[in-house]
Amino acid sequence: MTATPHAARPASEPVAFAVPTGRAARTRLTGARVVTPGGVVADGEVVYENGLIVDGASRDPGSTAVVDLGGRWLVPGFVDLHVHGGGGASFSAGSAEEALRVIGTHRAHGTTTMVASTVTGALDDLAVQAGALSELVEQGELAGLHFEGPFIAENRCGAHDPTLLRDPDPADVRKLVEAARGTARMMTLAPERPGGLASVRLLTELGVLAAVGHTDASYEVTRRAIDAGAAVATHLFNAMPPLAHRVPGPIAALLEDERVTVELINDGTHLHPSVLTLAFRSAGADRVALITDAMGAAGMGDGSYPLGPLRVEVVEGVARISDERTPPGTGAIAGSTLTLDRALRRSVTRDGLSVVDAVRALSTTPARLLGVDDRVGSIEVGKHADLVVLDDAFRVEGVLRRGEWLVRP
Repeated sequence: MTATPHAARPASEPVAFAVPTGRAARTRLTGARVVTPGGVVADGEVVYENGLIVDGASRDPGSTAVVDLGGRWLVPGFVDLHVHGGGGASFSAGSAEEALRVIGTHRAHGTTTMVASTVTGALDDLAVQAGALSELVEQGELAGLHFEGPFIAENRCGAHDPTLLRDPDPADVRKLVEAARGTARMMTLAPERPGGLASVRLLTELGVLAAVGHTDASYEVTRRAIDAGAAVATHLFNAMPPLAHRVPGPIAALLEDERVTVELINDGTHLHPSVLTLAFRSAGADRVALITDAMGAAGMGDGSYPLGPLRVEVVEGVARISDERTPPGTGAIAGSTLTLDRALRRSVTRDGLSVVDAVRALSTTPARLLGVDDRVGSIEVGKHADLVVLDDAFRVEGVLRRGEWLVRP
C-alpha cells in the first residue's frame, strides 16, 4: 500500500466506484483513505491477489484490475470476539443454517472474522452446540467458540437463565472444551465461585482464553484470577459490581492490569460515553476490544426473539428479557442489536475517538488476542484481503473477505 504524491480528493467529492465482476486475479484499490497500524494514508492504495494483500510494485500494472474508491475510507475487516446472533438467528440453536445466517448478517456490516458465543444452557446441550459450531470453525467460517456461562454469578446473570447456572468445576470446564474439538477460544466465568480459580488455570493450560465476567468477584479475587491466567474482561462494566472508591471490585483490577484485554459494547445503551472514554484512557486502544454481544435481532427490527432458553423483546433497538414476571420494557438488558460498523461510527462521530484508535479496537486488538493477527486485523502485505469500504459518514459501502466482494457498491 502506497501514498501517491498528489493531495487526496476532497472527502465530499461524489465519485462513484465500480468493482469488477467475478474474481480478478489481481486488483488494485486506489484513491482511498487507508487506515493502517501506523496511521491514515491519504490517497493510498491496496493491491490484493488470490485473497491476499500483496506488494503493489511487483507486477506489470497492465495485468491488474483497478478500482477507484474516490476518497472513501478503507479499513481492515472487523473482528468480533463476542457475538450470539443476528439476522433473526442464533448460534445457540446449534444449527449450521442459523449460524450461517448470523455470519452473513454481520459480514454485511463489515465483520469478516467472528467468534460464536453461546449462552447458558445445560452442559449436554452446550456440548452438542459446540460440536455443531466446531464444524464451521474447521471450514473457516468462524474463528472459534466462546462459552458465556453457565459458570457465572446468579446475582450478575443478566440474560442468562439463573436456574441453569453452576459452579465452574474443572471437570465440567474440560468437558465443554473437549466438545469443541480444539475450536474453543474463550470461556467467561465468575472466578469467585467454587472451582473458579482452578478453572482459570485449566483454561490457560488448554490454550483457551479465560474471561472474567458476569461476576461478583472482589478486587482481590479478580487479581488472583489474572495471576492464574485470566486475560479478558467480558463486557467491562456490565454484569459486575460498579467501581467504588473503597471497594474497587473487578473493574479496577481488570482496567489496571496490562495483561488484560477489556471488551466494551459501544451501542449507546450499555455504556455512557464518559465511561467509554475512561476505559480507553486507562487501558488504551491496544487493550480495548469493541464487541457487539449481539443477539438475534441484530440487523433486524423490533420484536420478540429467542436467546437460548429465554425470550427477548426488542423495543427501539434495545433488547430486554421478557417474561410473565417482568413488566414490558423493564427486564434485564439482553445483549445488543449492535453491528460493528455502528460501533465504529458512534466511536468516531460521537465519542471523539480517532479513526486509527477505533479501528485498532475493532480489528487489530481482537485479532491479536485471538492469535490470528498474522492473517487479519490490519491492512498489511501478506494478510487476508479482508477490507471494508466506508463513506464519509462511516457507513459500509463495500466488504471484501479474502478477496471476494460480499457487499458491492
